[in-house]
Amino acid sequence: MPTLPQACRALLITAGLAAATAAGAAHAKEAPPVSDDPYAWLEDVTGERALGWVRERNARTEAELAATPEFKQLEADIRGILDSDAKIPAVEKIGEYYYNFWKDRQHGRGLWRRTTLEEYRKPQPRWETVLDLDALNRAEGENWVWHGAQCLKPDYTRCLVALSRGGADADVTREFDLATKTWVKDGFYRPEAKGGLQWIDRDTVYVYTDFGAGSMTSSGYPRVVKEWKRGTPLERAKPVYEGRPEDMYIAAFRDDTPGFERDFVSRTLAFYNDELYLRRGDALVKIDAPNSANKSVHREWLLLELREPYAAGGRTYPAGSLIAAKFDDFLAGKREFAVLFEPTERTSLAGYVWTRHHLVLNVLEDVKNRLSVLTPGAGEWKRGEFVGAPEFGTLGVAAVDPDESDAVWLTATDYLTPSTLSLAQIGQKPETLKTMPAFFDASRHAIEQHFATSKDGTRVPYFLVRPKDLKLDGTAPTLLYGYGGFEISLTPAYSGSVGKGWLEKGGVYAVANIRGGGEYGPRWHQAALKANRHKAYEDFAAVAQDLVARRITSPRHLGIQGGSNGGLLMGNMLTRYPELFGAVVVQVPLLDMKRYSHLLAGASWMAEYGDPDSADWDFIRTFSPYHLFDAGREYPPTIFMTSTRDDRVHPGHARKMAAKMLEAGKDVRYYENIEGGHGGSANNAQAAHMSALAFTFLWKELSR
Repeated sequence: MPTLPQACRALLITAGLAAATAAGAAHAKEAPPVSDDPYAWLEDVTGERALGWVRERNARTEAELAATPEFKQLEADIRGILDSDAKIPAVEKIGEYYYNFWKDRQHGRGLWRRTTLEEYRKPQPRWETVLDLDALNRAEGENWVWHGAQCLKPDYTRCLVALSRGGADADVTREFDLATKTWVKDGFYRPEAKGGLQWIDRDTVYVYTDFGAGSMTSSGYPRVVKEWKRGTPLERAKPVYEGRPEDMYIAAFRDDTPGFERDFVSRTLAFYNDELYLRRGDALVKIDAPNSANKSVHREWLLLELREPYAAGGRTYPAGSLIAAKFDDFLAGKREFAVLFEPTERTSLAGYVWTRHHLVLNVLEDVKNRLSVLTPGAGEWKRGEFVGAPEFGTLGVAAVDPDESDAVWLTATDYLTPSTLSLAQIGQKPETLKTMPAFFDASRHAIEQHFATSKDGTRVPYFLVRPKDLKLDGTAPTLLYGYGGFEISLTPAYSGSVGKGWLEKGGVYAVANIRGGGEYGPRWHQAALKANRHKAYEDFAAVAQDLVARRITSPRHLGIQGGSNGGLLMGNMLTRYPELFGAVVVQVPLLDMKRYSHLLAGASWMAEYGDPDSADWDFIRTFSPYHLFDAGREYPPTIFMTSTRDDRVHPGHARKMAAKMLEAGKDVRYYENIEGGHGGSANNAQAAHMSALAFTFLWKELSR
């Protein structure tokens, strides 16, 4: 099973502690004075003055972009796509049933529901509702958003359900009975905070959460994990491990694989820097592997995904490799590894998944997925092909039940091909179960991959989706998307919203695989860390310039979009390369890099960007858009979009940057969703509205 550090990274990257209010600020680093910042008052998330400013700006943006029949139609079209009953209902096997969380027009907050595999194979399965969030919200007068459930083996009658108010990272955990489909009276309950509960047994859980003063890290995540017995007060839970205030995230969990039950504590010091401990009674035994390695334990095996070279057993394994050893042998001091994957200049490990008897490797080769199957053995593992894997497109593999079977779910998609879901037994041809309908006319477009040359000579890949009959005269409205951080790879994916809102209009869509991402493994990410952050921005600029050089578009017709770390990317494109673009969409962004580590979860990203309260500020200031803005310079039309309930990236970043640019008379719009968390929206209606605003703005500016 994957270790908790991997799960924490997924949460902390893409997509937390108390809501984005005083609770979040209470655990942040002591902030430096901001008396010299005339827009500091906009950091008061729910302050009357700040929200008054937000409402005024929202109204102006709505009046400009949302008042036309064309906008209403686009919003309705995107809402129809998001609400479609024909979407693929992804399922998770829990016991004998297959569970799915589903949203549509009638169920805006969603249904947790289940069916059998026999039913799931049918075009229209019969579903049994387990939990109706819309009904729960009406009954409790709340605005709960689903954050998932963990159900206890082997009978799967009790689940720990996480619910967030308005979509924030902070959530509550409540105990639910699957047999009766009711909340357990006087069951386990974790109050609202960032953190979680994990089952140990029916009457015991691990709890890591806000226990009060001093219990959270400077990043605003749990610093203490405890063992909590049913029927006892939370404050009497038994301490298991206490990290340091400067750590990032402390947690614990049980590996409940039959015959290999083990308990682990994870100490995340920073992104890609964690320690893993095996718990034996009250003692903790450190897994003596590099902090930078992703560590996972499955049955008798320990797997290490290396982010730095690792010398062990008289051999050095290169960064980006995946190596395996017998777990008990490793604890005993042996350092004999089987090499499961070793990267090349063109390949990197995208992921891996265990079935009962096999390990499926997912490798990126020039940002294209390739699957293979490994079977454990003494010495070298047996290697084979993944039978029936598609030749092109983004491929995803997930185990159906790694304790019992060698079946996997296989998903396949690209920018123009609706996603398919297949059920595959290792060694047999996959059985296609579900196919997403086409939400836009893709017949007139083609997908290409090109490579741009960055400032330092690095070859940077990007994908291009264009009309087949595109005239290379530089006039095509083109949208370029990017992220470039936290080792996240951008691979081709089908988006009905992009298709309906952009491609079907005749627009060109491009995705840049810049450094900072994970497209070529750790080296690609590490090439743009901290003082080298500028390389990510130079890469993105190089892709933009390549689009122009190929006469696909021109600066006047080239728009860009990105969110979160991609919002920081957009801020740098706006302030460093304004002449390259005709419109900029900046979503849930980081922008004030002097303040970022003091706002909500910001301190957790210092391994990526650096510490602005140290000498690092000398290089951080070179990619802090809030400080790079020059009132005397010309900038392209821009829209900033964020969420009041985002308790990961503070909405003050977008608010302050927009206010500064507006006061300087720049062409700026601003829209802030009152709910939504870091994803920007809490339901399909809000998501459709936000997407329609962005596409309407871009088309208005770029099609002139």
